[in-house]
Amino acid sequence: MPFDNFEPAIDSLIAPARSAFPVTPNDVTALPSLPKAIYVGIGGNIVLRGVDSTQDVILYNVANGSILDIRAKFIRATGTTAMNLVGLA
Repeated sequence: MPFDNFEPAIDSLIAPARSAFPVTPNDVTALPSLPKAIYVGIGGNIVLRGVDSTQDVILYNVANGSILDIRAKFIRATGTTAMNLVGLA
């Protein structure tokens, strides 16, 4: 394993992500981990609910390669047309 100069550093919301996981939009199931951000491989619309929100919102026309600085607890399948989503945590 390579030496990590930043291992003793405390993780925070403004620090770079320490892990990544594929996001499969689902209308019922929450994301397995709360991300710091979402990477969008192929652009489109994204229907999501933020960690402290009580309703879903639609982000329209998100561009390919975007990184969305939002802590989403749900990314819904219905209405989401963006693909190759990755949670950055």
